[in-house]
Amino acid sequence: MTALEQTPSFELQLVAHRGYLLKFARLQLRNEAWAEDAVSETMLAALNKPMAFDNRSQLKTWLVGILKHKVIDVFRHNARSVTLDAEQDAANSHAEFDGMVFKASGHFAEAPANWGNPEQNLQSSEFFQVLEACTENMPPAMGRVFLMREWLELSSDEICKELGLSTTNLYVTLHRARLRLRECLELHWFGVKADSR
Repeated sequence: MTALEQTPSFELQLVAHRGYLLKFARLQLRNEAWAEDAVSETMLAALNKPMAFDNRSQLKTWLVGILKHKVIDVFRHNARSVTLDAEQDAANSHAEFDGMVFKASGHFAEAPANWGNPEQNLQSSEFFQVLEACTENMPPAMGRVFLMREWLELSSDEICKELGLSTTNLYVTLHRARLRLRECLELHWFGVKADSR
């Protein structure tokens, strides 16, 4: 049997990555139907133009690149369904969270935990599971803005335009999302690691 015969077909390789793509899309979109549609469109795009994949990257990386564009298309298509009532979010969850994190003087209530060697932690699949759980547990509007900026790498102007946010509201939301992420990682990853030392 030759090496070519041992290599799974392009279609089978795509199917092998479907679960990861679906997980990625769910995390971004937080809507099962939208995630399924985005992944299906990604698979169709890959199947329609397999020659576009010329082994300059890994297949998974190429597929995630396609999926990022499909996710952005879903955001644009469903812009009216994606509602971000900044005033309500700010009144409900942010004030309580800010009160737990900051003193009245504006300083952190507690000093940040020692994060050890973050580069080493990035290599850990367990770390990514905790990171993913932390982003999934953000309030939906906050999580969507954070993921659009940090994972889809959209510019601030693009996010503001897509979601109808002011620049100030975007930066406040991103700041609060990063604070929540830090708190979650300190509780569920770095704090656990420190306790086990």
